[in-house]
Amino acid sequence: MGQARSSPRPPRCALLLLNPRSRSGSADAVEAAVRRLEAGGMALVRRPMGGREDVTRVIHDLAATVEAIVVGGGDGSVNAVLEGALAAKLPLGILPLGTANDLARTLGIPTDPLAAAGVIQAGHRRRIDLGRVNEHLFANVASLGLSVELTRRLTAPMKQRWGRFGYPIAAAQALIHAQPFVAEVRCGPLSERMSIRQIVVGNGVFYGGGMAVYEAAQIDDGCLDFYSLHAHRRWWLLPVLLFLRGGRQRGLPGVRAFCSLDPIHIRTEPPLPVNTDGEITTTTPALFEVLPRALTVFTPASSGPATPASPEQAAHHPDGGSGCDVS
Repeated sequence: MGQARSSPRPPRCALLLLNPRSRSGSADAVEAAVRRLEAGGMALVRRPMGGREDVTRVIHDLAATVEAIVVGGGDGSVNAVLEGALAAKLPLGILPLGTANDLARTLGIPTDPLAAAGVIQAGHRRRIDLGRVNEHLFANVASLGLSVELTRRLTAPMKQRWGRFGYPIAAAQALIHAQPFVAEVRCGPLSERMSIRQIVVGNGVFYGGGMAVYEAAQIDDGCLDFYSLHAHRRWWLLPVLLFLRGGRQRGLPGVRAFCSLDPIHIRTEPPLPVNTDGEITTTTPALFEVLPRALTVFTPASSGPATPASPEQAAHHPDGGSGCDVS
């Protein structure tokens, strides 16, 4: 999509939130990334990464003092920052330290922390869409059914032991135990009642350790990408998983898929849990919406057209100094 261009400008002061439980990246590698940011003239305000509400409060308290947020962690850590970053209108830098790092993959951010720090330092900004379900934000996907069972089984010890290989292991376990369910799906003129095993509503491109929600999906196209897997025999899903890897499931028997600018309403009986970016956060009935170009993220220049710094960000420190006077 067409976007305004500007000269890249790195932030002079940023709030740094690091998830100490993230799997990837040794402590030395993370500290090297932090030193690279500081050596480039960026003042960093370090705060511990607590729970979701704590993170939102910290961002709110420091929003007038910093020019950006840098989060070190996986997709769950990034998701925890979204509400505060959106409310504060602050750009987001990502040091991918998780198991899957699907948002970083979508945006072309390198998984090496030092290289990712270089992306933030370069200052290229890109506006991306966010999804929202029942007031819970997501960058990658929201889902219910099989993926929720996968989330329950993809425990922290499994991630620590198997890394990205934990996803197919947990998926096989989920495939055995997940039960079909009936959902009513409404979107614009569409109204269908489906017997299914899985629903995915995508805002980004990748999820679940590198699967694609749709091969032509973009994170700034203003669309939600929907697909459902219908309740055939569970082993029928195994060949479908091969197509899911590349987002090529549209048109397969038992797959319902569409892209929508309109909100998507899903109702089940009984209510079912909904997973957002790998965390179970809400339940059905669920209203899914897209927030077009809602968040500014530091990305490689090759990721997409640049977005200029907002007037609010540019006005933070007009003298050109760091202005980072908190500790």
